[in-house]
Amino acid sequence: MKKYYRITVEYDGTDFSGWQRQPGGVPTVQGAIEDVLYTILREPVRITGSGRTDRGVHAMGQVAGFSTSSALTPGRLCHAMNCLLPSTVRIRELVGVSAEFHPRYSAHKREYRYVMRSCKSAIFGRFSGFYQGVFDIERFNLAAREFYGTHDFGAFSKQGSDPVTTICTVYRAEWVRELDYHVFIVEASRFLRSMVRFLVAATIRLEPETVRSGLASGRLDAPLRPADPQGLFLWSVSYGNPLEEGDFCPVPDGL
Repeated sequence: MKKYYRITVEYDGTDFSGWQRQPGGVPTVQGAIEDVLYTILREPVRITGSGRTDRGVHAMGQVAGFSTSSALTPGRLCHAMNCLLPSTVRIRELVGVSAEFHPRYSAHKREYRYVMRSCKSAIFGRFSGFYQGVFDIERFNLAAREFYGTHDFGAFSKQGSDPVTTICTVYRAEWVRELDYHVFIVEASRFLRSMVRFLVAATIRLEPETVRSGLASGRLDAPLRPADPQGLFLWSVSYGNPLEEGDFCPVPDGL
C-alpha cells in the first residue's frame, strides 16, 4: 500500500546546481534527496517540489512530496534521511498526507527573502548579496509597493520562464532592516523564474514610475540585471489545507 509524505527541506544551495535534478550527474538538491531515499527504501522514488530554485539559491522551507511502499515509520525514515544527506541539506519535517496533496498545486502562497549587506564578508558572503551604495530603504520601498496586487510580471523574470501565463498576485513586497542586514520580503501566489532576484534589482535601480510602466506594458526600456543568487532564500510555502493523514515527524533539535 502506498504511503504519501510531505517533507520540509532546509538547504544551503551554494554547491548545488539548483533544486531540480539534471542530466549528467550535476549536483542538485532533488537529486541528493532522491539518491538517499533509494538507499534507504531500496526502491526508486521521485520527489516533487513546490517550485524550483536556481543555482546558488538557498531554502529554509522548501516543500516536496513523494510516495513509497515501505513500511518504515515516519520517524525512522526522517532520521535515516538526515543521517545520509550531506550536511548542507536537512529534512526539517516529515508529514503523512493524502494522495490528493500536491506540493506545487496545493500551495496557496510562497514567501521568499533576499538578504543584502552593505559590506563584503568572508563568512556571510555565501548567504547574502552585496550593495555598495547608500541603502535608501524608504526610496526602495516606494518602488516595492508598485508590485502589490495582480500584475503581469513578464518584464521582471527570465524570458520564457512560463509558457502559459506570467500573471502573479503579490501580497507583500518590502525591505526591512534586521541587525546588519537589509532583507527584502516578498509573498505571492506564485513566482516566475528568477522573479524575486529581478524584483530586488528593480527596487534598488528603478524609479516607481518605471516599475509601474514595466508592469503595465510587460517590458522594460533598458535591460535589468537580476540580483546575485546567494542572497536569496525560499523561506516558506503555505497551504490552506495540507490534507494531512496523521503521520507526523517534526525533527527535534540536535537529531
